[in-house]
Amino acid sequence: MDKKLIDLKNITKSYGDSVVLDNLNLYIRENEFLTLLGPSGCGKTTTLRIIGGFEQPDSGQVIFDGADITALPPNQRQLNTVFQKYSLFPHMNIADNIAFGLKIRKKSKQYIEDKIRYALKLVNLDGFEKRSVDSLSGGQQQRIAIARAIVNEPKVLLLDEPLGALDLKLRQDMQYELIRLKEELGITFVYVTHDQEEALTMSDTIVVMNQGYIQQIGTPEDIYNEPKNAFVADFIGDSNLIGGIMIEDRLVELLGVKLPCVDEGFGKNKAVDVVIRPEDVELTAPGQGFLDGQVTSLIFKGVHWEIDVMAGGFEWLVHTTQMHEVGSQVGLRVDPFNIQIMRKPENSAEKAVEMDE
Repeated sequence: MDKKLIDLKNITKSYGDSVVLDNLNLYIRENEFLTLLGPSGCGKTTTLRIIGGFEQPDSGQVIFDGADITALPPNQRQLNTVFQKYSLFPHMNIADNIAFGLKIRKKSKQYIEDKIRYALKLVNLDGFEKRSVDSLSGGQQQRIAIARAIVNEPKVLLLDEPLGALDLKLRQDMQYELIRLKEELGITFVYVTHDQEEALTMSDTIVVMNQGYIQQIGTPEDIYNEPKNAFVADFIGDSNLIGGIMIEDRLVELLGVKLPCVDEGFGKNKAVDVVIRPEDVELTAPGQGFLDGQVTSLIFKGVHWEIDVMAGGFEWLVHTTQMHEVGSQVGLRVDPFNIQIMRKPENSAEKAVEMDE
């Protein structure tokens, strides 16, 4: 396992009466692609800015490669930041934009020229040295902003929603570019986004945040398949989230029906949250599943149909390759392994707190 490179210890940050981060602890490994994911106002950008030195925490420490850098300004940290607004200098050509940081560090002319060529090749924009910023598309400008950051050879690249202003196709292209760059450069990426699909596509590790707290840390597979609580399940991908009763180990009651599952350790007759992903719901003939229902809507998504089924007083979301007409009667079937059980929070405040296993 790669060594710990960044360690955030007991970080708290407030703006006036609003607590944005509350005793946050997080470490980031060398060569990791770590994504801070969450809704607006969850604290993810503040966390990134504290790592970058653009914000000072009210309390806590930022440890970088074993040294306390909490009080260091951004230009004295071994990292570079790429923002959503590319912050390119419009009066400079592409070469001068990329060379800006190197010139401040008084690197030789030959070193700078070699670095510019290397960086442009890395972001697939060879020969763009003399072009003006205005002549570039949004995706090209984003690549130049990344090139300008990587020529400084940072140990860490911080990216604050860098693809948010791009259209869907460009954004997808840039996701693959960033994955390739991370592999080629061997540097650590810390990425901020509210886009779940983006996080699942690109990350080694996802940190799901809400209301200044970390809700869950894990691989994309862990976060999607084994959400720790209802917030994570609801925020990451589509899901059917239903209140249930854990009758006993491996048996849950859902919408008045008892279903076998694989979860244990919740006790007997405990209120729980149940998550079933739409791709895990199988549609059968009526009477052949655990519930019967009626198809209420049908949308073709290209690779699958997105179907709503009203069953047991709950509107189920189902992803299937089989079409079922609106109004048709169907049964619902779910493999016990695909029923995820989560402890129900006892109050609304607890929903925002990380729930340890």
